[in-house]
Amino acid sequence: MASASVNQRLYLVPPGTTVEKAGEGPPLDLGGLAGKQLILILRITEIIEQEALRVAIWGSADGHDWGKRALFEFPERFYQGMTPAALDLRQRPEIKFLQARWEVNRWGRGYPVPRFTFAVEVQELV
Repeated sequence: MASASVNQRLYLVPPGTTVEKAGEGPPLDLGGLAGKQLILILRITEIIEQEALRVAIWGSADGHDWGKRALFEFPERFYQGMTPAALDLRQRPEIKFLQARWEVNRWGRGYPVPRFTFAVEVQELV
């Protein structure tokens, strides 16, 4: 598991990650960021037409039990670009780990499977 410290660039999904199917990133140990206000930044750098990406952020106290519901979901994305979002963990001090999970969808003609290159960065909101 990756571990977080304040003022460090942290990723739930590292830059340059390319996916063609649903999946999940490794758990990120929040360390000093637990119980803080965070900014999550979804960056899609490569995409083909007629496809969609959904990314959800899950939280855990122990890095194993993730519960039944995501803490947050980015809006479904169809294009390259950056989508920032705030995640306030001040009312959830038990959350010590985060994990990104994604789903992909493709429709239309051409390449038969979806293909995205993206990253999810975590920063402290200051």
